[in-house]
Amino acid sequence: MNSWTLTYDGFRPEGEGLREALCTLGNGRFATRGATPDGGPRTAGTYLAGCYDRLDSVVAGRSVTNEDIVNLPDWLPLTFATPGSGWFRPDTADLPLYRYELDMRRGLLLRDLRWRDGEGRITRVRQRRLVSMADPYLAAMETTFTAENWSGPLRVSTGLEGRVHNCAVARYRALRGDHLTGHATGSEGDLAWLTASTRASHVTVALAARIDGDAPAARPSLGLGHVSSEHVLDLARGEPAVLTKIVSLTSSRDPASHDPRSSALRHVRRAPGFGELLARHEVAWERLWRHACLDVDGPELSQNVHLHIFHLLQTLSPHTADLDAGVPSRGLHGEAYRGHVFWDELFVLPWLDLRFPEIARGLLRYRWRRLPEARDAAREAGYEGAMFPWQSGSDGREETQTVHLNPASGNWLPDNSRLQRHVGLAIAYNVWHHYLATGSMPTWCGELLLDIARFFASLTVRTDGRYEIRGVMGPDEYHDAYPDAAVPGLANNAYTNVMTAWLMLRARDTAQLVPHLAPSADELARWDDISRRMRVDFHDGVISQFTGYGDLLELDWDRYRGVRRLDRALEADGDDVNRYKASKQADTLMIFYLLSSGELSEIMERLGYPVDPDLIPRTIAYYLERTSHGSTLSAVVHAWVLSRSNRPQSWMFFTEALASDVKDVQGGTTAEGIHLGAMGGTLDLLQRCYLGLELRRDGLRLDPAVPHRLGLVTVPIHYRGRRVFIDADHRVARVNGVPRRSYTRGEPIMPGTGDLGRRIIHHRERLGATREQVAEKAQMSPGYLKYLEENADTPDTGTLYRLANALDTTAAELLGGGHDRPPGQGPAMAHPTLERLDETEALRLIEPGGIGRVAFNGLHGLTVLPVNYKMHHGDIVFRTAAGGPMDKELRSGVEGVEIKIGFEVDRIDEANREGWSVLVQGPAHHVPPEEVDEVAGAGVTPWAGGERRLYIRISPHQITGRRIHGV
Repeated sequence: MNSWTLTYDGFRPEGEGLREALCTLGNGRFATRGATPDGGPRTAGTYLAGCYDRLDSVVAGRSVTNEDIVNLPDWLPLTFATPGSGWFRPDTADLPLYRYELDMRRGLLLRDLRWRDGEGRITRVRQRRLVSMADPYLAAMETTFTAENWSGPLRVSTGLEGRVHNCAVARYRALRGDHLTGHATGSEGDLAWLTASTRASHVTVALAARIDGDAPAARPSLGLGHVSSEHVLDLARGEPAVLTKIVSLTSSRDPASHDPRSSALRHVRRAPGFGELLARHEVAWERLWRHACLDVDGPELSQNVHLHIFHLLQTLSPHTADLDAGVPSRGLHGEAYRGHVFWDELFVLPWLDLRFPEIARGLLRYRWRRLPEARDAAREAGYEGAMFPWQSGSDGREETQTVHLNPASGNWLPDNSRLQRHVGLAIAYNVWHHYLATGSMPTWCGELLLDIARFFASLTVRTDGRYEIRGVMGPDEYHDAYPDAAVPGLANNAYTNVMTAWLMLRARDTAQLVPHLAPSADELARWDDISRRMRVDFHDGVISQFTGYGDLLELDWDRYRGVRRLDRALEADGDDVNRYKASKQADTLMIFYLLSSGELSEIMERLGYPVDPDLIPRTIAYYLERTSHGSTLSAVVHAWVLSRSNRPQSWMFFTEALASDVKDVQGGTTAEGIHLGAMGGTLDLLQRCYLGLELRRDGLRLDPAVPHRLGLVTVPIHYRGRRVFIDADHRVARVNGVPRRSYTRGEPIMPGTGDLGRRIIHHRERLGATREQVAEKAQMSPGYLKYLEENADTPDTGTLYRLANALDTTAAELLGGGHDRPPGQGPAMAHPTLERLDETEALRLIEPGGIGRVAFNGLHGLTVLPVNYKMHHGDIVFRTAAGGPMDKELRSGVEGVEIKIGFEVDRIDEANREGWSVLVQGPAHHVPPEEVDEVAGAGVTPWAGGERRLYIRISPHQITGRRIHGV
């Protein structure tokens, strides 16, 4: 088994939906399902992040409005025919060979087939498909045809199909799905284009296509809502012929665009050929995998881990960070849940915080941009603060349907899931975790958390000395009302109440981090009181899921054993799941998922509920027996909460969660879209739970409980602007190669160079030593040594000196040597190439921070000074001394007049005579006192020391860069 590929042999119509979802290709901006480009059955789907539309439908005699992520025009269509035969269709063809292979390392979908037509002619067809991770507007499909036992003309038909609907989910087909209208088609030379608009949101989308290859150019044929062209390849026996389709997808939501049609044509016209497109795409994926590395032992485990990372990054990539898009619960892989944003970010963002913090920050901005809508929703409901919706889409209003179909009975039933107010707690938790991971609490993040705290404080009602929250639903989702109650909602859901107490404490902390947003003393006092007096119910020695839970009936589990959706089964039997102690997924246990035992004990004791040592395992065991696991998230949570008390059972749930989509454990749901929350949750299980990785304000702590069968877990993370390498097994945990259990923010880091790894390899090979031998002598793990050899990273001071000693050299030599000579004294390469960097790549290079040079017109002419800098919300931040040259000479003295300066960062690789430089130009601003606390979170530490408490911020107006490298 190859841990980097997913392979499907043979054409199985009944399995195409699942394969299409798992073979989806995307780049964080848009994604296309892995549908065949020809014949059927196929459920084609291309989805653009954040592109929604509303339609009215008549359901059960009444009109309902639903907002859906829109299925956009299909760019895949391509089929072929031998002389005298019909167009190829895999469902009717004679296929001696038919294979799909998803290459996750390179982000490629490959199809390899042999077709025997009615005359016995065999044609080999190989296809490579990509959705570019390098250029988020482009996708391409290369098809290579080889006539194995014949020669002659092969007709190839290719097109763009705009007559598509949202029809991928069977239970939604009673609802309207005709979101696209106003189709138009055309051509410019050999380029074809198609445009359409969504009916209500009026988003215009455009596809443009270019055909490259061995066939003569053909003029596109224009239809109403579709465009096609037919090409003829003159095949010679055994000689391959290639046809490549390159497409661009644009929309009226795009920045820097006059109109979608002209933009799509420009993108596809200037796109390189398939080979160059693929090379750039592979480089982009290699960069992502370097940051997303999560190594475990065993090919099947590794394959599933790679699959989860792959699909998470296809949905939420660095391209997503600049979009107005949230975390769709089923990815960009299908139409289930209509592409809405629920609480799945709770399971995804903690992993992203420590790998791709810029993506996590962009996703939090999706919520912040909808803060005004959440405030309006709270006010209309009679509350304060911000009430976020259970289902969110385009503008942040509540998108939860009012009725839903039970496919087991065929009945349309009331849907009360909008009462899951705990979605706001998930958002607040993610804001706080982002702060712990990055050390940054921007004003807008503080605003988000504080307004959510205001809502939950106003949701409480004080009764008999305790604060209660009534009329809500918990994560369980089965229980939406008391048996036979006239109105929906439950009282004192334990998860909601305990996390509300937690939120009140974090809101007080946040008020100190963003003091200009600090609430009044009265409001802070009330939050403190709530954090001490929230009501939590108990029964039978366990935490009650909600008030009255202990009075419910026990379910006949023997009758319903193995039924995951009990709510549907019971309703079809004329019963009601609200009558029973039965849960769809973890509810009360979510408390133990989010809070460590120490955090929970502290909160419960503050509330006046002493916690005995057996409360947590007793509560886990109680609810585990009463849960049907009707959600893929259930296995994730149970694996987490059982990781300390029942490791075999934790492992069982972990492997189930890891295989939940690839094995479609929910019975047909994966075909409608992957389960993004479960995928992110399994990665977070490996990263935080099994490693026992806990983020605190003073640093991170490790308390590993790695299962034996998981082997060695290897995790490089970004922690507060620094790369930290962690590897652990069931015996020991190491931080940057050294056995230890903690890492604090202030630990010194040596300035590394990109060729450090090559120097390590050089000295190790000079000594004839293995990695294991050097690692043992340097008192580090072989995994960390391998990481240093293969990645540009910066080890801490102690590690560097131990490594130098083990390699019989010096730390200075490992870092490049020659401290007292300028770099770059060696000769140039034989054939150097000077590459101009685009803004995105230039920003990526300087993002980690380090040493830069400030250039400005000083008192004695042009002045250039080196500084330590960090990137902070897109700006460059550094510290200097009050009254020094940069303090005085970067002030214009005139209100509204800015000093424009230059800022240069470079890296020289003397070993390979390569390097890059980036020049940033823009105005310099002195950070005002009221913003200093926020900017200080960037963690700038001047090497020069001294009283350098003045912060200066550069806002980039122009960014350019160059790179010298070999051919």
